[in-house]
Amino acid sequence: SRYYREVLPGEIVKISRYDVQTLDVVPRPEGDPSAFCIFEYVYFARPDSIFEGQMVYSVRKRCGQQLAIEAPVEADLVSTVPESATPAALGYAEKCGLPYVEVLCKNRYVGRTFIQPNMRLRQLGVAKKFGVLSDNFKGKRVVIIDDSIVRGNTISPIIKLLRESGAKEVHIRVASPPIRFPCYMGINIPTKEELIANRPEFLDLAKYIGADSVVYLSVEGLVSSVQESIKARQAIENSLKTQRSRAGKIGHCTACLTGEYPVELEW
Repeated sequence: SRYYREVLPGEIVKISRYDVQTLDVVPRPEGDPSAFCIFEYVYFARPDSIFEGQMVYSVRKRCGQQLAIEAPVEADLVSTVPESATPAALGYAEKCGLPYVEVLCKNRYVGRTFIQPNMRLRQLGVAKKFGVLSDNFKGKRVVIIDDSIVRGNTISPIIKLLRESGAKEVHIRVASPPIRFPCYMGINIPTKEELIANRPEFLDLAKYIGADSVVYLSVEGLVSSVQESIKARQAIENSLKTQRSRAGKIGHCTACLTGEYPVELEW
């Protein structure tokens, strides 16, 4: 198989053994920018996916670099919880000039933790899910990059595990902004009350999860990381006066982060 091109928003495509035909493109209301889900880039999509002409892996790496600009910290090494935040961790380490070092390895013999019937069992499951590479970080200050903290329950036992295994300091940096609002466009985000960003504990999140510090990427930082290469490509296409780009205005849905929904809610 090979990558051909993306299907445009609202496009109806017919694929046959001979060619790929556009049957129709459902027009967007005049002046409305697109509202591609920004959390596809943060978490949902496979890193080798291509959206809007860019690879998800590259966007996640840029998020890590932007996070390093916004939230540097005195530390000895950068790592991550395997393995969805690895591109962001590599970007953060590169920008800070710190080594990227593995501190945890996945235990392949443990099942999925989220299906455990209560929170205590889920937390115990998380601790058993990882092996500790203590020789890599004993006596050192560690920065752990995560892609998102939704409820704040699964990161706590990991921090405890690292401290008990010899980490001098554990700093958490999150390569996305806090999730504060529900999604009405099909993503199963927990209720407002379950989201850690809306709870009193968020006021001192570092203490609550047992970290030395916690900093999230800003909404502006995420949006700029996602849109940087799209804008650069559009600028090149405009300068060459090509007709290839039909995407219109750049736009991304940030409703779960900002509460600004791309469509008017009817309830």
